[in-house]
Amino acid sequence: MARIILHEFAIIARWDGCGDFLLTLPLVSRGMGTAVHSMATRLAEALAEVSGTDHRKRLAAIFAADAVGYSRLMAADEGATVAALDAARAVFRNQIESNQGRVIDMAGDSVLAVFEIATGAVSAALAIQQELNASGSNAPEDRRMRFRIGVHMGDVIEKVDGTVYGDGVNIAARLEGLAEPGGITISESIRTAVKGKVSAEFDDLGEQTVKNIAEPVRAYRVKSADAGAEDPTRIAHAAVRMSAPVPGFGGRPAIAVLPFTNMSGDPEQEYFADGLAEDILTRLAMWRWFPVIARNSSFTFKGRAVDVKEIGRALGARYVLEGSVRKAGNRVRVTGQLIDAETGHHLWAERYDRALDDLFALQDELTDGIAGALEAAVGRAELDRSRLKPPANLDAWDASQRGWWHAFRLTREDFAAAEPLFRRAAELDPGLSQPVTGIAWLRMFEGFLLWTPNPAAAFGESAKHAGAALAIDPMDSVACGMLGVILAFAGKL
Repeated sequence: MARIILHEFAIIARWDGCGDFLLTLPLVSRGMGTAVHSMATRLAEALAEVSGTDHRKRLAAIFAADAVGYSRLMAADEGATVAALDAARAVFRNQIESNQGRVIDMAGDSVLAVFEIATGAVSAALAIQQELNASGSNAPEDRRMRFRIGVHMGDVIEKVDGTVYGDGVNIAARLEGLAEPGGITISESIRTAVKGKVSAEFDDLGEQTVKNIAEPVRAYRVKSADAGAEDPTRIAHAAVRMSAPVPGFGGRPAIAVLPFTNMSGDPEQEYFADGLAEDILTRLAMWRWFPVIARNSSFTFKGRAVDVKEIGRALGARYVLEGSVRKAGNRVRVTGQLIDAETGHHLWAERYDRALDDLFALQDELTDGIAGALEAAVGRAELDRSRLKPPANLDAWDASQRGWWHAFRLTREDFAAAEPLFRRAAELDPGLSQPVTGIAWLRMFEGFLLWTPNPAAAFGESAKHAGAALAIDPMDSVACGMLGVILAFAGKL
């Protein structure tokens, strides 16, 4: 039996008893990520034909919404109601996609979406209600289009075409029915996941018996927290701009790894949680593209409920990794979340369930998996960030990142745009290896894709620039890899 795993940075086809086929792309840009997802979908469809399966089961945050009194509004004024619905749909789509969600359906007056992380779903819901409330404030009360929103975290069955089914979807729909017009209702699983991570208050509605769900569902009403209220968890900090480079890091943004939270109640797991965070920190420190805040600095936040934006400011880190460890019997569940400390938005999240057979082997496996995923997530975020900056404001790091954004698109036009950016970055900071590696990348692919009348000369230029990059930084893995490919291609290995 074949199982298909679609990941933003990789395509994995897994056959029972036969191992995995893996295609992975490092530092994927947003454009490349779309192409990878399309490729993965086609692969999944093809494998479904031979394996007899066309779906997978996974954990997701499910978001359901519908308009209140839609039929009454249509009966009163069809034209105005359709226009209001179209405007509301645009708000829903924009906020859902901005918070790393995906719209599944917008049939009639309803909206169904899924999110990889609970905070994204709740943040989107709050932003949507706020925006809809502001845009409809001038309309008469009996003509305002209000929506109810329900959010639940649970298992869904996802088909290769993206549609989702299951009890998780049904519960989200029932929670939406419990919400007030213009309100949000969430399940206990969502509240547990987002508590202390979103600016909101939660009113316990108790256990609710809902249609076609066997067990009662504990529900919470969500309200935006008062922006002016004093937050007791705030910490004193200097005026550090997270977008600014940390001194001594050569213009590169930093990442901080916080101690993982032990949620099992077993003191022995405290060592495992701390050891895992330390191993991830060490592994990331080996990665040459981004500096890592020292353990002695990031671990000062152990056991403290502090807003991640405050942590970023205090440490001078643009990205923050946090996680938790929970043990039950002979199994352990580890979660990890990568957060943009400037915006508070989640860039990546994952959950790992493993058996505690060999503690060190488990720790190594989790470290490799989490660190590998972080490298791709942070790399993509930096590529997108640099692309949005005005060209006149680009420093060496930003110019290099924008060059890589173009380089990964693998078109003649993008290569032509990438080279001057790489050369500008190399001129601004001769101690930065990445732009020199970028020129080696351009020459190598020009040879492979036969975009030049003399591929052999292009390979020679690529090898020369890869060697120059390694002279700047002998640990530049991308330059090392390209040099190896070129030498192998030329039969010199």
